[in-house]
Amino acid sequence: MQRLSDISTIRAVMEKNGFSFSKALGQNFLINPSVCPRMAEMSGAADCAGAIEVGPGIGVLTYELSQVSKKVVTIELDKRLLPVLDETLADCDNVKVINDDVMKIDLHRVIEEEFNGEEVAVCANLPYYITSPVIMKLLEDRLPITSITVMVQKEAAERLCAQPGTRECGAVSAAVQYYAEPEILFEVSRGSFMPAPNVDSAVIQLRIRKEPPVDVHDEALFFRVIRAAFAQRRKTAVNSISNTLHMSKQQVTDAFEQAGVRANSRAEALSLPEFAAIVNQFAD
Repeated sequence: MQRLSDISTIRAVMEKNGFSFSKALGQNFLINPSVCPRMAEMSGAADCAGAIEVGPGIGVLTYELSQVSKKVVTIELDKRLLPVLDETLADCDNVKVINDDVMKIDLHRVIEEEFNGEEVAVCANLPYYITSPVIMKLLEDRLPITSITVMVQKEAAERLCAQPGTRECGAVSAAVQYYAEPEILFEVSRGSFMPAPNVDSAVIQLRIRKEPPVDVHDEALFFRVIRAAFAQRRKTAVNSISNTLHMSKQQVTDAFEQAGVRANSRAEALSLPEFAAIVNQFAD
């Protein structure tokens, strides 16, 4: 196995295959040798049918996952990386590379075909520009996965793991809390990458809940109301929901009062049970 965290090795492999970094695809490759083994070990991939990775880059994390997992399926959008991965993962007979867009691929089918439908762990070093969309797709698709362990921008990590009722919480934070139990595992400095980004990163883990923490009568409406409540953060949640969903302020105020929630509350002050109580008033 080549030292894929070594700068000279990375440059040699890329040059041999005529590969160059793509800013558009957010490609920053890890050169810190301790990060990927730690991620793979903490991913939980060893305790289930295998691992799904998104955006393998040149295969640093992929290799480490292959050492702890029965099987690894990694999804790479950039065709130019396929010959690179053929070379760097040549010794890994339990790895399959799929050239596709994770936002478009049918992951239920992938898990059924590659893992017999059994539970898997997701582990990835996600490009910053697509962090939230990928995580929300993984959660909303209700896949047979035990956890999502990903490296993301530090600020995004703090936002994704924020508890409802805190200033850092946003619509995505609340949605994550509905589907999973999030935790920041460890931080990764910007100097751990080539080329170095302008921000530090962090590895987070979302442990998928077996059941939602609150009872919601209309799940689609629940998420619409949460997004609307955070759409105008400087306003009260009543005003933001009323303006965004084009509902009368009185109707929204009544729902808050019937749910036992103060009508002058801002969205970040509301807990998931309070959001659920409000939405259930609308749904009923």
